[in-house]
Amino acid sequence: MAGNDYHFITHWRVQSTVEEVYDILSNPTELPRWWQDVYLNVKEMTPGNANGVGKQVRLLTKGYLPYRLKWEFRVTETRKPYGLSIKAWGDFDGVGVWNFQQENDWVSITYNWKIRADKPLLRRLSFLLKPAFSVNHRWAMAKGEKSLRQEIARRKALTA
Repeated sequence: MAGNDYHFITHWRVQSTVEEVYDILSNPTELPRWWQDVYLNVKEMTPGNANGVGKQVRLLTKGYLPYRLKWEFRVTETRKPYGLSIKAWGDFDGVGVWNFQQENDWVSITYNWKIRADKPLLRRLSFLLKPAFSVNHRWAMAKGEKSLRQEIARRKALTA
């Protein structure tokens, strides 16, 4: 694996349904509202087809390290309600695959993220700072799991 290549596999477990998790995670324009620690701005550029394939989104994100990432993604596959896949480009290039599995009252969520850091700072410093960049990703995903749990609770409160 090249010095600026990264492969992250994240596992979450939330009390919900695959339909609700899919509904939340397949709606990227809502990310800044409920996952505000990471997603600063999201703009849908192209809506995609009726299943969401082809949806293109422009994003500005951050972690706890002092840099921001500008990137875009396109939905390349949907497996409603069991997941979706994206192709990303910008400050990094790669692919991400979300998978959702119902286990009684819980959903097991796996995100498989393979990227190459192309932002000049990330590319130049990957050889030295790869562990810090990896911790930054894990921090962002931990915030995501916590935020997803809060979003599910918010939705349940609205229907109670």
